[in-house]
Amino acid sequence: MTSAAGGPMPEGDTAWRTARLLHDTLAGRELTVSDFRVPAFATLDLTGQTVDEAVSRGKHLLIRVGSHSIHTHLKMEGAWHVYGLDERWRRPAHTARVVLSTPERQAVGFSLGITEVLDRQAEAEALAYLGPDLLGADWNLDEAVRRVTADPSIPVFVALHDQRNLAGFGNEYVNEICFLNGVLPTRPVGGLTDPRHLISRGRTMILANRERAIRTFTGIARKGHNEWVFGRAGQPCRRCGTTILRGELGDAPTRMRNTFWCPSCQT
Repeated sequence: MTSAAGGPMPEGDTAWRTARLLHDTLAGRELTVSDFRVPAFATLDLTGQTVDEAVSRGKHLLIRVGSHSIHTHLKMEGAWHVYGLDERWRRPAHTARVVLSTPERQAVGFSLGITEVLDRQAEAEALAYLGPDLLGADWNLDEAVRRVTADPSIPVFVALHDQRNLAGFGNEYVNEICFLNGVLPTRPVGGLTDPRHLISRGRTMILANRERAIRTFTGIARKGHNEWVFGRAGQPCRRCGTTILRGELGDAPTRMRNTFWCPSCQT
């Protein structure tokens, strides 16, 4: 039987589910295949070593094997699948970046945005730039608010998206959080009346979605009905009927992201 963790857009909840899938598949088991299909690690062989655990950190994934930590990131197109040893892969073999097998099953990482193997001791330093993990044990609301509001002039969309402030929110979440809080994506964070409430509400949403196969913000877990504004440019607002608009925002020309909003419900 094939199982996979993913969704329309990989975000912190996707990484959390993927880590759980990989942990259930690999943890406590000896690797019989260790195949890294990226040049920098093509000669590394972890065969015979036992996987300790798989965990997520924001949108990052870490598979800990002895003194090594396999660090991957799904970015936009990536996914980890789990298969039976003789089962046909559902993605092309040339897109596989990592193959890890145990005597029972195999985990395959496809089209991964990041694939690297760190010394376990260097793991914390490599991810030290990340803000509080929305789904992690280190969650700290006060620290999250401090980081998000550090520069009052930054648009709320950009501040929430910055993984140095919060680890886990992506484009879909940030657009939906802005809508549900009645805030334009372009509003400066200094203009928020209650940033603690906005961040807490967003975290409640990602906590609820981490167990769901289909992410929902409307309460309806059916594609085409599960979002208020994201991807709905030109369609009527589900609340007031006003046409949803689309734009772009980012903290650099190379990091522009799509924004969606209702000009009536958000100010």
